[in-house]
Amino acid sequence: MNAVSTRPVLSVVASPGKRRSILDLAVEAERRGFAGLACPTLGGALGLCVSLAHETRRIRFYTAIQGIYGTSANEIANLAAHIDEISDGRFGLGLGVSHEPMVRRLGVAMGPPLSDMRDFVASLRAVEKYSGRLPPIYVAALRNRMFDLAQEIGQGALWANASFRNTTSQVERVGAAQLANGFYLANMIPTVIDDDPQAAAAVNRKTMQVYVRLPNYRNYWKAAGYVEEMEAIERAIDEGRNDSLAELMSDEWLADCTLFGSRDEVLQGFERWRDIGVEPIAVMSSTSGGQVKAINELFSAYD
Repeated sequence: MNAVSTRPVLSVVASPGKRRSILDLAVEAERRGFAGLACPTLGGALGLCVSLAHETRRIRFYTAIQGIYGTSANEIANLAAHIDEISDGRFGLGLGVSHEPMVRRLGVAMGPPLSDMRDFVASLRAVEKYSGRLPPIYVAALRNRMFDLAQEIGQGALWANASFRNTTSQVERVGAAQLANGFYLANMIPTVIDDDPQAAAAVNRKTMQVYVRLPNYRNYWKAAGYVEEMEAIERAIDEGRNDSLAELMSDEWLADCTLFGSRDEVLQGFERWRDIGVEPIAVMSSTSGGQVKAINELFSAYD
Protein backbone atom coordinates (compact mmCIF):
# COMPACT_ATOMS: atom_id res chain seq x y z
CA MET A 1 0.00 0.00 0.00
CA ASN A 2 0.96 3.61 -0.36
CA ALA A 3 2.74 4.21 2.95
CA VAL A 4 2.48 8.01 2.76
CA SER A 5 -1.28 8.14 2.26
CA THR A 6 -3.40 9.07 5.28
CA ARG A 7 -6.57 8.14 3.40
CA PRO A 8 -8.14 4.70 3.70
CA VAL A 9 -8.32 1.94 1.15
CA LEU A 10 -11.64 2.23 -0.69
CA SER A 11 -13.87 -0.78 -1.30
CA VAL A 12 -15.32 -0.75 -4.82
CA VAL A 13 -17.94 -3.26 -5.93
CA ALA A 14 -18.43 -4.27 -9.56
CA SER A 15 -22.18 -3.69 -9.42
CA PRO A 16 -23.97 -4.91 -12.57
CA GLY A 17 -24.96 -1.98 -14.76
CA LYS A 18 -22.67 0.41 -12.86
CA ARG A 19 -19.24 -1.04 -13.62
CA ARG A 20 -18.17 1.92 -15.76
CA SER A 21 -19.16 4.34 -13.00
CA ILE A 22 -17.19 2.32 -10.45
CA LEU A 23 -14.08 2.37 -12.65
CA ASP A 24 -14.41 6.15 -12.96
CA LEU A 25 -14.62 6.41 -9.17
CA ALA A 26 -11.53 4.20 -8.85
CA VAL A 27 -9.60 6.54 -11.13
CA GLU A 28 -10.78 9.48 -9.04
CA ALA A 29 -9.70 7.71 -5.84
CA GLU A 30 -6.24 7.31 -7.36
CA ARG A 31 -6.15 11.01 -8.28
CA ARG A 32 -7.17 11.95 -4.74
CA GLY A 33 -4.42 9.88 -3.15
CA PHE A 34 -6.38 7.09 -1.50
CA ALA A 35 -4.25 4.27 -0.12
CA GLY A 36 -5.68 1.56 -2.33
CA LEU A 37 -8.72 -0.20 -3.73
CA ALA A 38 -10.29 -3.38 -2.34
CA CYS A 39 -12.55 -5.48 -4.54
CA PRO A 40 -15.19 -7.81 -3.02
CA THR A 41 -16.39 -10.96 -4.78
CA LEU A 42 -19.81 -9.43 -5.47
CA GLY A 43 -20.04 -8.67 -9.20
CA GLY A 44 -16.71 -10.35 -9.97
CA ALA A 45 -13.62 -9.23 -8.06
CA LEU A 46 -11.05 -10.58 -10.51
CA GLY A 47 -12.85 -9.11 -13.51
CA LEU A 48 -12.88 -5.72 -11.81
CA CYS A 49 -9.18 -6.08 -10.99
CA VAL A 50 -8.36 -6.79 -14.64
CA SER A 51 -10.05 -3.50 -15.54
CA LEU A 52 -8.25 -1.65 -12.72
CA ALA A 53 -4.92 -2.86 -14.07
CA HIS A 54 -5.68 -0.99 -17.30
CA GLU A 55 -7.64 1.99 -15.98
CA THR A 56 -5.31 3.06 -13.15
CA ARG A 57 -1.59 3.79 -13.11
CA ARG A 58 -0.28 4.09 -9.55
CA ILE A 59 -2.77 2.91 -6.95
CA ARG A 60 -2.52 -0.53 -5.35
CA PHE A 61 -5.56 -2.82 -5.48
CA TYR A 62 -6.51 -6.29 -4.35
CA THR A 63 -9.34 -8.78 -4.03
CA ALA A 64 -11.08 -8.53 -0.67
CA ILE A 65 -12.09 -11.19 -0.69
CA GLN A 66 -11.89 -13.84 -3.45
CA GLY A 67 -13.30 -17.17 -2.27
CA ILE A 68 -11.25 -20.32 -2.73
CA TYR A 69 -14.23 -22.55 -3.56
CA GLY A 70 -15.90 -22.89 -6.94
CA THR A 71 -12.87 -21.89 -9.05
CA SER A 72 -9.74 -23.95 -9.60
CA ALA A 73 -6.39 -22.90 -8.19
CA ASN A 74 -4.98 -23.16 -11.71
CA GLU A 75 -7.42 -20.56 -13.05
CA ILE A 76 -6.96 -18.22 -10.08
CA ALA A 77 -3.16 -18.47 -10.35
CA ASN A 78 -3.16 -17.59 -14.04
CA LEU A 79 -5.58 -14.69 -13.59
CA ALA A 80 -3.68 -13.35 -10.58
CA ALA A 81 -0.32 -13.58 -12.34
CA HIS A 82 -1.79 -11.87 -15.41
CA ILE A 83 -3.20 -8.96 -13.37
CA ASP A 84 0.06 -8.63 -11.43
CA GLU A 85 2.09 -8.47 -14.63
CA ILE A 86 -0.19 -6.04 -16.46
CA SER A 87 -0.42 -3.73 -13.44
CA ASP A 88 3.35 -3.66 -12.87
CA GLY A 89 3.07 -5.34 -9.48
CA ARG A 90 0.26 -3.24 -8.01
CA PHE A 91 -2.10 -6.18 -7.37
CA GLY A 92 -2.65 -8.33 -4.29
CA LEU A 93 -4.66 -11.56 -4.09
CA GLY A 94 -6.90 -11.59 -1.02
CA LEU A 95 -8.30 -15.09 -0.42
CA GLY A 96 -10.91 -16.41 1.98
CA VAL A 97 -12.87 -19.56 2.76
CA SER A 98 -16.13 -17.58 2.85
CA HIS A 99 -18.97 -19.11 4.90
CA GLU A 100 -20.60 -22.52 4.70
CA PRO A 101 -24.09 -21.25 3.68
CA MET A 102 -22.55 -19.22 0.85
CA VAL A 103 -20.29 -22.05 -0.32
CA ARG A 104 -23.24 -24.44 -0.33
CA ARG A 105 -24.98 -22.24 -2.90
CA LEU A 106 -22.06 -22.89 -5.26
CA GLY A 107 -22.75 -26.60 -5.11
CA VAL A 108 -19.35 -27.19 -3.52
CA ALA A 109 -18.53 -29.18 -0.39
CA MET A 110 -16.62 -27.11 2.15
CA GLY A 111 -13.88 -28.95 4.02
CA PRO A 112 -11.86 -27.97 7.10
CA PRO A 113 -11.13 -24.25 6.54
CA LEU A 114 -7.51 -24.29 7.71
CA SER A 115 -6.41 -27.27 5.65
CA ASP A 116 -8.44 -26.13 2.64
CA MET A 117 -6.75 -22.72 2.70
CA ARG A 118 -3.31 -24.24 3.17
CA ASP A 119 -3.86 -26.67 0.28
CA PHE A 120 -5.28 -23.99 -2.02
CA VAL A 121 -2.33 -21.65 -1.52
CA ALA A 122 0.07 -24.57 -2.02
CA SER A 123 -1.71 -25.35 -5.30
CA LEU A 124 -1.37 -21.72 -6.40
CA ARG A 125 2.35 -21.77 -5.74
CA ALA A 126 2.72 -25.07 -7.64
CA VAL A 127 1.23 -23.39 -10.73
CA GLU A 128 3.53 -20.36 -10.48
CA LYS A 129 6.21 -21.88 -12.73
CA TYR A 130 3.63 -21.90 -15.54
CA SER A 131 1.53 -18.84 -14.71
CA GLY A 132 4.36 -16.43 -13.96
CA ARG A 133 4.98 -14.56 -10.73
CA LEU A 134 2.11 -14.55 -8.28
CA PRO A 135 1.16 -11.35 -6.45
CA PRO A 136 1.30 -11.09 -2.65
CA ILE A 137 -1.30 -13.34 -1.05
CA TYR A 138 -3.46 -11.98 1.77
CA VAL A 139 -5.51 -14.46 3.80
CA ALA A 140 -8.90 -13.55 5.28
CA ALA A 141 -8.62 -14.34 8.97
CA LEU A 142 -11.12 -13.54 11.69
CA ARG A 143 -9.94 -16.05 14.30
CA ASN A 144 -6.45 -16.62 15.67
CA ARG A 145 -5.75 -19.98 14.03
CA MET A 146 -6.42 -18.63 10.53
CA PHE A 147 -4.52 -15.47 11.42
CA ASP A 148 -1.51 -17.58 12.38
CA LEU A 149 -1.83 -19.56 9.14
CA ALA A 150 -1.88 -16.29 7.19
CA GLN A 151 1.53 -15.47 8.65
CA GLU A 152 2.82 -18.90 7.68
CA ILE A 153 1.64 -19.02 4.05
CA GLY A 154 0.91 -15.41 3.04
CA GLN A 155 2.13 -11.85 2.96
CA GLY A 156 -0.80 -10.34 4.79
CA ALA A 157 -4.10 -10.88 6.60
CA LEU A 158 -7.51 -9.34 6.02
CA TRP A 159 -10.46 -8.93 8.36
CA ALA A 160 -14.02 -7.90 7.59
CA ASN A 161 -16.37 -6.37 10.16
CA ALA A 162 -13.78 -6.98 12.85
CA SER A 163 -14.07 -5.91 16.47
CA PHE A 164 -11.58 -3.10 17.08
CA ARG A 165 -10.92 -4.10 20.67
CA ASN A 166 -10.36 -7.74 19.70
CA THR A 167 -8.11 -6.87 16.76
CA THR A 168 -5.96 -4.69 19.01
CA SER A 169 -4.83 -7.83 20.83
CA GLN A 170 -4.73 -9.98 17.69
CA VAL A 171 -2.14 -7.82 15.96
CA GLU A 172 0.24 -8.60 18.80
CA ARG A 173 0.44 -12.12 17.35
CA VAL A 174 2.34 -10.85 14.31
CA GLY A 175 5.89 -12.19 14.46
CA ALA A 176 9.03 -10.11 14.21
CA ALA A 177 9.98 -11.70 10.87
CA GLN A 178 6.60 -10.84 9.38
CA LEU A 179 6.81 -7.26 10.63
CA ALA A 180 10.29 -6.90 9.15
CA ASN A 181 8.95 -8.13 5.80
CA GLY A 182 6.04 -5.68 5.79
CA PHE A 183 3.27 -8.15 6.61
CA TYR A 184 0.10 -6.36 5.51
CA LEU A 185 -2.98 -5.99 7.75
CA ALA A 186 -6.30 -4.48 6.69
CA ASN A 187 -9.93 -4.53 7.82
CA MET A 188 -13.10 -3.91 5.82
CA ILE A 189 -15.26 -1.52 7.85
CA PRO A 190 -18.92 -0.73 7.08
CA THR A 191 -18.92 3.07 7.07
CA VAL A 192 -21.59 5.78 6.88
CA ILE A 193 -20.95 9.53 7.03
CA ASP A 194 -23.92 11.56 8.26
CA ASP A 195 -24.36 14.25 10.89
CA ASP A 196 -27.40 12.33 12.14
CA PRO A 197 -25.72 9.50 14.09
CA GLN A 198 -28.93 7.53 14.54
CA ALA A 199 -29.64 7.54 10.81
CA ALA A 200 -26.06 6.50 10.07
CA ALA A 201 -26.19 3.74 12.68
CA ALA A 202 -29.46 2.45 11.23
CA VAL A 203 -27.80 1.97 7.83
CA ASN A 204 -24.94 0.01 9.39
CA ARG A 205 -27.40 -2.10 11.38
CA LYS A 206 -29.10 -3.00 8.11
CA THR A 207 -25.75 -3.90 6.54
CA MET A 208 -24.72 -6.03 9.50
CA GLN A 209 -27.92 -8.08 9.43
CA VAL A 210 -26.34 -10.07 6.60
CA TYR A 211 -23.36 -10.99 8.77
CA VAL A 212 -25.05 -11.74 12.09
CA ARG A 213 -26.98 -14.49 10.28
CA LEU A 214 -23.70 -16.33 9.63
CA PRO A 215 -22.62 -18.75 12.40
CA ASN A 216 -18.91 -18.16 11.87
CA TYR A 217 -19.31 -14.44 12.45
CA ARG A 218 -21.47 -14.95 15.53
CA ASN A 219 -18.87 -17.28 16.99
CA TYR A 220 -16.17 -14.71 16.28
CA TRP A 221 -18.12 -11.93 18.00
CA LYS A 222 -18.83 -14.18 20.98
CA ALA A 223 -15.08 -14.76 21.33
CA ALA A 224 -14.64 -10.98 21.10
CA GLY A 225 -16.87 -10.57 24.17
CA TYR A 226 -20.35 -10.05 22.68
CA VAL A 227 -21.92 -13.25 23.95
CA GLU A 228 -25.19 -11.75 25.15
CA GLU A 229 -25.87 -9.95 21.86
CA MET A 230 -25.05 -12.96 19.70
CA GLU A 231 -27.08 -15.40 21.78
CA ALA A 232 -30.08 -13.06 21.61
CA ILE A 233 -29.67 -12.88 17.83
CA GLU A 234 -29.43 -16.68 17.61
CA ARG A 235 -32.70 -17.05 19.52
CA ALA A 236 -34.37 -14.55 17.21
CA ILE A 237 -33.15 -16.42 14.12
CA ASP A 238 -34.31 -19.76 15.53
CA GLU A 239 -37.74 -18.27 16.25
CA GLY A 240 -38.02 -16.64 12.82
CA ARG A 241 -37.89 -13.10 14.21
CA ASN A 242 -35.53 -11.74 11.57
CA ASP A 243 -37.20 -8.33 11.71
CA SER A 244 -35.87 -7.91 15.26
CA LEU A 245 -32.18 -8.47 14.48
CA ALA A 246 -31.30 -4.78 14.14
CA GLU A 247 -32.69 -3.88 17.57
CA LEU A 248 -30.66 -6.70 19.16
CA MET A 249 -27.38 -5.17 17.98
CA SER A 250 -26.03 -3.20 20.93
CA ASP A 251 -24.67 0.30 20.45
CA GLU A 252 -21.35 -0.86 21.91
CA TRP A 253 -21.02 -3.74 19.44
CA LEU A 254 -21.99 -1.57 16.45
CA ALA A 255 -19.47 1.15 17.36
CA ASP A 256 -16.76 -1.48 17.86
CA CYS A 257 -17.28 -3.17 14.47
CA THR A 258 -18.40 -0.31 12.17
CA LEU A 259 -17.89 3.42 11.67
CA PHE A 260 -20.70 5.96 11.48
CA GLY A 261 -21.45 9.57 12.30
CA SER A 262 -20.02 12.94 11.35
CA ARG A 263 -17.08 13.46 9.03
CA ASP A 264 -14.70 14.02 11.93
CA GLU A 265 -15.92 10.96 13.83
CA VAL A 266 -15.44 8.71 10.81
CA LEU A 267 -12.01 10.07 9.88
CA GLN A 268 -10.87 9.70 13.50
CA GLY A 269 -12.15 6.12 13.37
CA PHE A 270 -9.95 5.37 10.37
CA GLU A 271 -6.98 6.77 12.27
CA ARG A 272 -7.67 4.53 15.28
CA TRP A 273 -7.34 1.49 13.04
CA ARG A 274 -4.21 2.82 11.41
CA ASP A 275 -2.68 3.52 14.83
CA ILE A 276 -2.77 -0.21 15.69
CA GLY A 277 -1.12 -1.13 12.40
CA VAL A 278 -4.25 -2.08 10.46
CA GLU A 279 -5.11 -0.36 7.17
CA PRO A 280 -8.78 0.68 7.23
CA ILE A 281 -10.85 -0.32 4.20
CA ALA A 282 -13.85 1.99 3.86
CA VAL A 283 -16.90 -0.03 2.80
CA MET A 284 -19.19 2.90 2.15
CA SER A 285 -22.95 3.16 2.48
CA SER A 286 -25.14 6.26 2.54
CA THR A 287 -28.32 7.36 4.26
CA SER A 288 -29.52 8.88 0.97
CA GLY A 289 -28.20 6.83 -1.94
CA GLY A 290 -26.21 3.88 -3.22
CA GLN A 291 -22.52 3.03 -3.61
CA VAL A 292 -21.69 5.91 -5.96
CA LYS A 293 -23.31 8.46 -3.63
CA ALA A 294 -21.59 6.98 -0.59
CA ILE A 295 -18.13 7.02 -2.18
CA ASN A 296 -18.59 10.62 -3.24
CA GLU A 297 -19.51 11.46 0.36
CA LEU A 298 -16.19 9.98 1.41
CA PHE A 299 -14.38 12.02 -1.23
CA SER A 300 -16.07 15.16 0.08
CA ALA A 301 -14.96 14.35 3.62
CA TYR A 302 -11.36 14.92 2.52
CA ASP A 303 -12.01 18.14 0.56
